[in-house]
Amino acid sequence: MYTRKFVVSPLAGALALAITAPALAEPAGAPADARNLDKIEVHGEYVVKPSSVKYTEPLLDTPQTITVVTRDVMDQQNLIGLRDVLSTLPGITFGAGEGGGGYGDSITLRGFNASSDITTDGVRDSAQYTRTDNFNLESVELINGANSVFSGAGSVGGNINLVSKAARTGDFTVLTAGAGTDSFGRITVDSNTDLDNGTAVRVNAMVHQNDAPGRDYENFERWGFAPSVSFGLDSDTRFYASYYHQSDDNIPQYGVPYFSAFGGGLPGVDPENYYGYHNIDRQKIDVDMVTGVFEHDFSQNTTLRSLARFQQVEQLSIVDPPQGTWCLGSGVNPATGATCTAPNTYLPSGPRGNSRDTKNTIAISQTDLTTHFQTGSVQHSLVTGVSISKEEFDLDTGNLLRTTTGAVVPLPVMSLTDPNSLYAGPIDYIRSGITQGSLDNQALYVFDTLEFSAQWMLNLGARYEHNEGDTIAYTFNTTAGSPLLGRATAVTIGENQDDLFSYRAGLVFKPVTNASLYLAYSNSKTPSKASVNGSCTATSTTGTANCNVDPETAINVEFGAKWDINDRLALTGSVFRNEREDYKVADPGNPDNPIGEQQLDGKARVDGVTLGAAGRITQHWSIFANVTWLDSEVLQGVSDFCRANPSTACGNTAADPDPLKGLPISATPERSGSLWTTYDLQQWTFGYGVTYQSNYDVYTGTGANIAEAKGYTAHRAMVAYNINERFGLQLNANNLFDKEYYTRVRNNGWATPGDARQVVLTATYRF
Repeated sequence: MYTRKFVVSPLAGALALAITAPALAEPAGAPADARNLDKIEVHGEYVVKPSSVKYTEPLLDTPQTITVVTRDVMDQQNLIGLRDVLSTLPGITFGAGEGGGGYGDSITLRGFNASSDITTDGVRDSAQYTRTDNFNLESVELINGANSVFSGAGSVGGNINLVSKAARTGDFTVLTAGAGTDSFGRITVDSNTDLDNGTAVRVNAMVHQNDAPGRDYENFERWGFAPSVSFGLDSDTRFYASYYHQSDDNIPQYGVPYFSAFGGGLPGVDPENYYGYHNIDRQKIDVDMVTGVFEHDFSQNTTLRSLARFQQVEQLSIVDPPQGTWCLGSGVNPATGATCTAPNTYLPSGPRGNSRDTKNTIAISQTDLTTHFQTGSVQHSLVTGVSISKEEFDLDTGNLLRTTTGAVVPLPVMSLTDPNSLYAGPIDYIRSGITQGSLDNQALYVFDTLEFSAQWMLNLGARYEHNEGDTIAYTFNTTAGSPLLGRATAVTIGENQDDLFSYRAGLVFKPVTNASLYLAYSNSKTPSKASVNGSCTATSTTGTANCNVDPETAINVEFGAKWDINDRLALTGSVFRNEREDYKVADPGNPDNPIGEQQLDGKARVDGVTLGAAGRITQHWSIFANVTWLDSEVLQGVSDFCRANPSTACGNTAADPDPLKGLPISATPERSGSLWTTYDLQQWTFGYGVTYQSNYDVYTGTGANIAEAKGYTAHRAMVAYNINERFGLQLNANNLFDKEYYTRVRNNGWATPGDARQVVLTATYRF
């Protein structure tokens, strides 16, 4: 059984706010006010605009829903991993993430997959791994809506941008030490030294460990180091260089048997139980990233910025998903509803002991020229840019639960209610496959904001990109006792290339200087090889070849309003339609499709409403709240051929030719919302938060075995005490009322329990 050990997370230094445009906090990378860094206090400077130079205007005048979660708000709520941060934002759900790229962050945003739509400092960060720590992040930006004009191929529901810390003006050092229940221990340092000659050096470092709250065996250990240096901070020519390294050694979370028809977690199944093999399962991650940024001001109105980055992510994951045959104590199989003969048992099956050793590398260069000029009475803010990237992906797969001859080890039956998760059989690695992928992308883009008057602005953007990639897959002999065991037996090669054109237009009307109304239209293009770890299959007997399929298209239409009250409280609202006009669906058995290509016959739509409030209601009372309603629907879920010719291969019948039509999109909750509020009383600050998500359906393929993910409401609280201007304490309680709930629900029988209640005390010292 797991035990809780009380062993404190970074104290929210200056307790400020994240916002949904505009944000009340300091702009990422802007010169720091040393006075704010020497105190533990509430403050609220504006985030003038998103961090990317592609956004030419303040958030108030940007015709798009953008939410900026600042460093301070992450610290207030003790949100450390990316999944922690995103779980407090509405319209986002998470999958198990063990697909093509391996175990890691699997994100659904506004109904559409966004796992490859993550950027760091505005450039692609597409490797699928678990982003466990924010020690080197200034903020997290959530950009909603079809967005490939800004972030490149894909981005159907939007994208997530991680803004890194950088050396800047001012001297400060922040030390934190945290301890808490579930073996929580954490130490961080953030130290910036201004050498007073335009040069600054900053060092961020972290060491961390914790057990998964409410779980028997899952734990997380990691350390990270991120130095950066800046030159010419007070001059027309500036250069920034940084290095980032993080190493993780985790026992990954998969979860427990889950069937919504039986109320979610199965009767008698304790959410603490571990159904894998805790002495086998591992997730090891090493991330290295080197970045250089050059900036030059040709004049007050024209600036050149060029970024170059090399990043490598290596991840080894060995997993035992809780997949198999269950028999309840009542003698019923929850997967089929039929009777079973061995009550209270679990017979493991499927990918037990599978090993996936991956390496992602990306080299990227992005150059932007920003200029402000006037033509007649029209003021222009113009950004032109070029981006060139090259990505490589290597995957080595195999199985460890084998004998020396390659024979599969018979897995023992486990108790359903008290599983034995210690593996005592032979361990011999037998390789099953090697996959290599590459992806080259070259893009040209232009953005212009035309200001006709103080009331009217037009925001335009266009992007052309050439996307070219391939997948080479080697299959290995895994037959026990074969003389060819472990040797490659076949190789398949798939290649894809597409030219993509994305665009965006937004009209802004400002009835007064502190409010705006906007109407925006944008599209997104998703090629078959949208990510370097994605598949590219040239031919298929099951109608799933995708290498030569034309790019998918999505559009987003959004009408919204933004209102800043007294430079203190920001209110936002929007209504939108996000529509996938065509997406790939299988087309088996079509005589007019001899190579078995998928067809762009799928259609889906999400209509939604978002509301947000962020800022200070009074001088001492702050709020950050967001609510989202999503009305999602699959308009067509099978190919035209399958709809006209129902078959078992198509997964449909004459009575129901399109089983998905009319269903909500998988993993898309109708209602979700979050609130975080703090009240400052001189030395004391109190905070409270709540996160809500309604029920939603989860399914794959043609909708068989639909599972309902149960909704939940979770609470968190914080109290901070400033002993003096330099030293403070903060106590956080996550899942305050110890609510049992589940995330990352799979339609084939398991889900991950949400974190149980965790209490963390943090001490912060600033000098």
